[in-house]
Amino acid sequence: MAIADGRIDSASRVIKASRRAIYVAFLSAEALIAWRRPVTMTGKIYSFDSRVGGDYRMSLTYTEPDHSALGKTAEHEDVFRGRFVELIADARIVELIDFETDDPAFGGTMRMTTTLSEVPEGTEVAITCENVPEGIGQADHLDGLAGALSNLAAFVEP
Repeated sequence: MAIADGRIDSASRVIKASRRAIYVAFLSAEALIAWRRPVTMTGKIYSFDSRVGGDYRMSLTYTEPDHSALGKTAEHEDVFRGRFVELIADARIVELIDFETDDPAFGGTMRMTTTLSEVPEGTEVAITCENVPEGIGQADHLDGLAGALSNLAAFVEP
């Protein structure tokens, strides 16, 4: 599926864990909700089917009433659907993400590609997001990606 041209944001981090442990953390609903959500939000997964062609629906809700960024779906909430379009065991995960919103600034499909590469210190996890909706501030998105990688490291590292 082709994705329209748009902004590309990316982040990477070396995590002291195997590619297998990290890959598995993407394909379990319990694991995904534990590490993907920002520390300032709670999360809920409504459905989860971790196979090529499978999808999931997830919400993130701000825990504090005073937060700098407004939610994409409602003032305090982001709801989105992800679809798994490519899964290469222990190496690559490609998801298509659509936010549930009436705001055209958050419309469109974002493609998120995660690549897992073995390095001497563990695994380099690189995330590239293509066609990032214009309503998502780039600095906020880069902070969010870095935070997710930090959470992932805390989740999988011994």
